[in-house]
Amino acid sequence: MSTAFDTYQSLLATIAADGGPSREVHDPATGELIARVPIHDETDLDQAIERARSAQPGWAALSDEERSAALNRVADAVEAAAEQLAELLSREQGKPLNGPNARFEVGACAAWLRATAATPLPVEVVVDDGDAYAELHRRPIGLVAAITPWNWPMMIAVWQIAPSLRMGNAVVAKPSEHTPLSGLALTAVMNSVLPDGILNTVVGDGALGAAMTTSPAFGKIMFTGSTSTGKRIVQSSADNLTRLTLELGGNDAGIVLPDVDPAAIAQDLFWGAFINTGQTCAAMKRLYVHADVYDDVVAALAEVAAAMPMGVGVDEQNVLGPLQNRMQFDVVDRLVEAAKGSGAWVVLGGDPDRDAVGNFYPTTLIADIDPANPLVVEEQFGPGLPIIRYHDLDEAIALANGVDVGLGASVWSADRAKAREIAMRLQAGTVWINSHGGVHPMIPFGGVKQSGYGLEFGAEGLKSVSVPQVING
Repeated sequence: MSTAFDTYQSLLATIAADGGPSREVHDPATGELIARVPIHDETDLDQAIERARSAQPGWAALSDEERSAALNRVADAVEAAAEQLAELLSREQGKPLNGPNARFEVGACAAWLRATAATPLPVEVVVDDGDAYAELHRRPIGLVAAITPWNWPMMIAVWQIAPSLRMGNAVVAKPSEHTPLSGLALTAVMNSVLPDGILNTVVGDGALGAAMTTSPAFGKIMFTGSTSTGKRIVQSSADNLTRLTLELGGNDAGIVLPDVDPAAIAQDLFWGAFINTGQTCAAMKRLYVHADVYDDVVAALAEVAAAMPMGVGVDEQNVLGPLQNRMQFDVVDRLVEAAKGSGAWVVLGGDPDRDAVGNFYPTTLIADIDPANPLVVEEQFGPGLPIIRYHDLDEAIALANGVDVGLGASVWSADRAKAREIAMRLQAGTVWINSHGGVHPMIPFGGVKQSGYGLEFGAEGLKSVSVPQVING
């Protein structure tokens, strides 16, 4: 489509710093310098806000059909640059090209854009009884701040940007300081189609994000990241009464019932836990398995895990990559070492090369572990899965609910009706049956407890980036 993005190098050249303050970005698998990225400050943020303010009224004045058509054209542009985007994503974030990773993520960006454009949100007639008539309409908020994480830096950006644009808002996006090139590349491709000023990107560290959350310019802040940062956003935005959607930390539990076929579910268990090398908020991070099938489930899962190749993302054979940054490597290493020190059984992995250049932590399964061990009760956000043996189902449900977060959970059983009964007892925003972590653009997604609040996807997601207006009479 656009010749500006015909190759990886041409895409990179459009976003790399060519002067002014900048910093280096390195491949987490090899340590190789990818590019230098610009460093933006509050002056740059103010300029981005002003561009968005100037452009938003004209964008909002378009019909819903016109904005939806624009999103479909943006999807076309993303698909035309898909391979270049996937290579950049793989080099910066570390995830492999293949498997449910870089190419998958870029494809999901296009799919979500199209689904967002197609989602119906008709005017709702709330009363029509002959005496009174009232309609509920949805209006743009104005400016939306989209603050995105480093684990799925393109896909989650689209989750925030696409509905905001569909509803007539303008957006200022800030990618994570760990993956700024991915954010800049995606918005560069999107802006090859969108009108000037509707989508703006600033790059910087947490201080720049904090400036966004205190700015009265934004009517809405969307944030995906840690619970601790989410709490700070609540505090810093309070004076402006800014609307918030917060998708925060998770420590998702899976519960395996004794009626399963261990070999049949092992592959799905693996990807539920280890998608994106475990760096996913809604990945399965604790697995509770009934004693009757415990040993067989552990063995089947270990067989699948041992066969999954890990390595440099742009090598086509790999499906697992490095941790994106050393900070996260250290978190996983600390928690696994705590489990090993407690006497838990290391079924697989647990032996990283701490002196290696890349942030590779081996696929690790830890069995016969105490339910109160730090690896179980803290979010590891990496490739280390604790597997807890249980005898009593009520006990397993209590353990699953016994943390302060509640993003997702799953139940694994040959009896779907029984699994649904258990699902209703779990404190999680989404409970999957015989799978874990899958999302769909038409199915609402969000957490409970300290996993945040607000819904994304489908009609509920569109409502979250708009304000209601009642026309009465």
